[in-house]
Amino acid sequence: MHFDKEFDASGLACPMPIVKTKKALGDLAAGQVLRVVATDPGSVCDMDAFAEQAGHTLLLSTTENSKYVFFLRKG
Repeated sequence: MHFDKEFDASGLACPMPIVKTKKALGDLAAGQVLRVVATDPGSVCDMDAFAEQAGHTLLLSTTENSKYVFFLRKG
């Protein structure tokens, strides 16, 4: 999947993956896509809730090499 920016949140514990994702999205224009890689299992639920509350779209949530990968389109 195409993305405009990537943020690696590996090793960060809740709530830091969401806090840092919010900051990374701030650098993007509406419609651009951010790829986020995380290791915190709690980020799966958190990322979905964050996207909905913040007006972004969670395009894909998957796992790669034991890491959680998210693609968010900035709203």
